[in-house]
Amino acid sequence: MKKDYLILFLFVLVKFILQYSLIGPEYELHRDEYLHLDQGDHLAWGYLSVPPVNSVLAFIIKSLGNSVFWVKFFPAMFGALTIVVVWKIVEELKGNLYSQILASTGILLSVLLRLNMLFQPTSLEVLLWTMLYYVLIKHFNSEKVKWLYMAAIIFGIGFLNKYNIAFSVLGLIPAMLITRQRKIFFQKHLYFAGLLALLIILPNILWQYHNNFPVILHMKQLSERQLVNVDRFSFVKSQILFFFGVIFVVVAGFYALIFYKPFEKIRFLFWAYVFTIALFLFFRAKDYYAIGLYPAYIAIGSVFLARLFDKGWKRRVLEPVSILIPVLLFLPLYNLAFPNKSPQYIVEHPENYKKFGLLRWEDGKDHALPQDFADMQGWKEMAQKADKEYLKLSKSGKTLVLCDNYGQAGAINYYSKQNVKAVSFNADYLNWFDLSEKYSNVVRVKEPGNGKNELKETGPIFGKSEIVDSVTNPFAREKGATIFSFEGAKIDIMKRLQDEINEEKNGY
Repeated sequence: MKKDYLILFLFVLVKFILQYSLIGPEYELHRDEYLHLDQGDHLAWGYLSVPPVNSVLAFIIKSLGNSVFWVKFFPAMFGALTIVVVWKIVEELKGNLYSQILASTGILLSVLLRLNMLFQPTSLEVLLWTMLYYVLIKHFNSEKVKWLYMAAIIFGIGFLNKYNIAFSVLGLIPAMLITRQRKIFFQKHLYFAGLLALLIILPNILWQYHNNFPVILHMKQLSERQLVNVDRFSFVKSQILFFFGVIFVVVAGFYALIFYKPFEKIRFLFWAYVFTIALFLFFRAKDYYAIGLYPAYIAIGSVFLARLFDKGWKRRVLEPVSILIPVLLFLPLYNLAFPNKSPQYIVEHPENYKKFGLLRWEDGKDHALPQDFADMQGWKEMAQKADKEYLKLSKSGKTLVLCDNYGQAGAINYYSKQNVKAVSFNADYLNWFDLSEKYSNVVRVKEPGNGKNELKETGPIFGKSEIVDSVTNPFAREKGATIFSFEGAKIDIMKRLQDEINEEKNGY
């Protein structure tokens, strides 16, 4: 094995070790992961909020045993492959070993450690954005048309993973039009490649059509409820913080794309960044939507700095210092930004967490744990208690487990020992009710603070109703979630369920 690739292998190995060490044993899966895992039991060409690729990965995870190891394996693998692609970009730009190490260190010790902790489409998205820029660099360096078809395949898979990749193309088109690379639009293979991409994404487009384009309604809801509150200044600030340890490398990459003649063929990438960020700002996108932009620019900046530091004292001093900077800046974050400290430890040592605003939730108040950490607590307890009541009620008739949100439903399905198929009037669970069954009992799981009138409102249509338990984990965001037991329905509850489902679907 070449020395270079041995070092690359070590980066990949360290990446996996870090990802598995960043989450302490006291933490469970995150609420979003449970929904994505449940999609693996309901394979389709689309879902209410995401395309289908992640559901295929969930199916594979379930086939491998559905353990936490495999849940965490795929995002870690995509993060490791992002390092590999960045290494290859540096190689394509004729960078040396120093530039490969600098770029890989910058990718390794960055926001991607947070991103690659969770089983979500975002980890694969960043990899695919990076691959897309890589094959475009290959195309313009070699002028071989096969790279256009590779770009089409990458875009197609990316679209089926997360629609966000469309922004990369919307940024690339005007960037090429205003540079010498506009000649690509006279290349017939570009349009054949476009047809290939269309064929890949067509099943999802057809699914959207047959389901009244829920993605449009989802984006409308997202815009009205979340994106409208996005602060554009905070968006820009986050772009600096995501890869803070190598922000100087990113800036060097921008400079090189504008002024460094050997990079003239890929100058369009500078303008691609400008146009893509402008689009994100215009649409008030969430800050992390843009993370996939940066790995390629880190690779470009690393190559430029290697040539800048090529001789004398610059090479002896600046090369090791530039690699040391991201390492030193990462060390204080290791014990703060990741759930590798127990909840009890954080409660007893809140100073630094509070200092950096990590205890502030989306409600604007400080809590005992960071919100993401609290979203990884209490699920197993909830599932065990719901399981217990389900087992009891199932002796007297068919029992439905109905939850308030997708995290509750997904967590119960993940941890259940009774093969429970919990559902919710939330997210994709709306499509997963088994309305062919005739339910006589219901285990109802309500969010904290939402169950005050449940007995009064729902109790009269059952022979017996009671509160049986609640989530008591003091660190859980779902602390206080209440579990109700309703036994012996006096009416046919199926029509009521169908009406509720239709009402919620009309909101999408």
